[in-house]
Amino acid sequence: MNIDRTDFISAMRNVANSVTVVTTNGPAGQHGATVSAFCSVSADPPTALVCLNSKSRIADLVTKNGKFNINILAEGTRHYAERFSGMHDHSVPDRFQDIEAGNNEMPELPGSTVLTCDIDQCIVSGSHHIIIGKVRAVVNGENHPLTYLDGTYYQVMPLQQKVQRVADG
Repeated sequence: MNIDRTDFISAMRNVANSVTVVTTNGPAGQHGATVSAFCSVSADPPTALVCLNSKSRIADLVTKNGKFNINILAEGTRHYAERFSGMHDHSVPDRFQDIEAGNNEMPELPGSTVLTCDIDQCIVSGSHHIIIGKVRAVVNGENHPLTYLDGTYYQVMPLQQKVQRVADG
């Protein structure tokens, strides 16, 4: 039984996610894109996955370069999410312009938690590549992650702190 695509998208809008930007650099070139599907796979060995649209430039360059970074954006860095989604490509065609991209050969976005990965597996499913990467380096971010839910950005806070804010407000 096939479900309606619109129903699936509507259901997925109810799932909160950390906001991630996948970056790559290598012989095929440098690029970065905001992605909505990322998760850890295993701690033994450390692996993570991202899902990239098969027709996208980022999927092409990641698979050709064989390596990528998962930049888990920190709260307060919504501008990176918007820039790497292509929202500002008309005014800032180089998405890395004026960004100090870290000391790694792979672009790291400031403040982010960064997982540097080498491709372990690439699985095609529907319209996307599921890219599983072996994590070879980690940079811990400075703040809680930026979160996205139902078309809006959020910051994470403990439930007790939220209850206190409401009581004080």
